[in-house]
Amino acid sequence: MDPIFEAYKQILRESIDLTNHKPKYTKEDKQAYLKKLAYKKIQDYINSRSRGDLNLTNTPITSLPDNLKVGGGLYLRNTQITSLPDNLEVGGGLYLRNTQITSLPDNLKVGGGLYLGNTQITSLPDNLEVGGHLYLDNTQITSLPDNLEVGGHLYLRNTPISKKYTAEELKRMLPGVEGKIYT
Repeated sequence: MDPIFEAYKQILRESIDLTNHKPKYTKEDKQAYLKKLAYKKIQDYINSRSRGDLNLTNTPITSLPDNLKVGGGLYLRNTQITSLPDNLEVGGGLYLRNTQITSLPDNLKVGGGLYLGNTQITSLPDNLEVGGHLYLDNTQITSLPDNLEVGGHLYLRNTPISKKYTAEELKRMLPGVEGKIYT
């Protein structure tokens, strides 16, 4: 089981003083403790040579260290993160669904899929390389870089772009997308 989730359950169990039914810890105390655990998890991951996945889903994390390299997938779903560090490299998938992310760093390279559904993202950086599928469903994405490279499919359902262009028009405009384009 995920140690952050287990710690969260323990905090919930300990957070009520049963003798007088008053909270022992404030919500802020719990969030600070969970954030500290999440940053410790990142440091432990870096110390273990960045092997495998780094799962920070449902944590109160708001930022990541610069020059972070993730050998596997990076899971940031349902977090409070708003931006990613420069020089981020992800060997597997990058999962940002349901985050407050508004932009991606230039020259981002993702070995697997990039999942940006239900985010505030409106454009993508130049030189973005995605080895797998790129999911932009349910975003306000209004433009795509000419030099976009996607090794899989591009999903644009329920976006301003899907209302403006057909899949065929986008395929001609985006030669770096190897798979199908879904509008």
